[in-house]
Amino acid sequence: MKRLRVLHLVDDTTAGGVMRVIEHISSSRDMSLSAVHSVRVVTRGSLATSRAKADVIVSHLSVSWRNLPVFIALRAANTGSALVHVEHSYTERFVAINVKHRRRFATLLRTTYALFDRIVAVSHEQGRWLASRSFAQPEAIEVIQSCTDMSAFRKLPECKGPARIIGAIGRLDRQKGFDKLITAFRQCGNPEIELHIYGEGSEEETLRACANGDPRIRFHGFASDPVKAMSAVDAVAMPSRWEAYGLVAIEALSAGRALLVGPVDGLKDHAARGATVVCGDTVRDWSRAIGKLTDGSAVSRPPADHVRAGSPESVFAKKWDELLLSVTAGTDRHSEKKYAA
Repeated sequence: MKRLRVLHLVDDTTAGGVMRVIEHISSSRDMSLSAVHSVRVVTRGSLATSRAKADVIVSHLSVSWRNLPVFIALRAANTGSALVHVEHSYTERFVAINVKHRRRFATLLRTTYALFDRIVAVSHEQGRWLASRSFAQPEAIEVIQSCTDMSAFRKLPECKGPARIIGAIGRLDRQKGFDKLITAFRQCGNPEIELHIYGEGSEEETLRACANGDPRIRFHGFASDPVKAMSAVDAVAMPSRWEAYGLVAIEALSAGRALLVGPVDGLKDHAARGATVVCGDTVRDWSRAIGKLTDGSAVSRPPADHVRAGSPESVFAKKWDELLLSVTAGTDRHSEKKYAA
């Protein structure tokens, strides 16, 4: 069977979850069986409108008013290709915290999404939100939880007993909520526990000030080897203010680490795999959760037979295969036959 040609467009190549997912798609043996995946980096806000030599074009681009003409031109130039957009960024909590003019924002999403044959939500919670607000038709929304190669994480020795070293891994950005985590951690008086922070970003100075010289809190900078960083901690905490999915979460679960997540957006998806969802989102809630995690009174760990068996990668590949076959079956509203008239 002839393999499909799939072109992925990306306009943000900074180190992070999005690029790691795209790199996984490009290098995965399972995903190469039915399709040839290639990646094109484009300048944000500008895109050549020539016909792409692809059966499916997958957008990982930022949705903005500046990019709307780009999406329109992309659709007009590629009427014979199926178009798919992966929404890596926007969530219910993102809008609640960051968007002032919500009707205008809703118009942007509905107008942009209407140009695509499918919208991929990276978590069930994000997909539910997109459908509930009618940003896209329910039948056009596909949920494919983000994933990379987890094999190296699964090889790490499992941690048992109360956690002593808690890891916070990610960009030092307001989104990640590390300021709340540091404050909550400092309220825990246990001198034998530590908080290790891996990452770099604009909030580093603020976070160091928040730590106020607590010798139990250590800043390690950017983790070029996420597996090595994961091996150095007993548990992972993710107090994000908003999060479409949270790739670090599935890495922690695959490594057999206890995981605390905030009750927001796609982080709630991870409860099914063994994460502990903190009952609230305040500093006090997080301080209590850390206390239970480190004193052993409530240590929740992922079930080994569920997460460590390789299922996330296989489910990810299967979902993408099904999506690509569906959008190239000739039944989508942007098919070449429709535009040929």
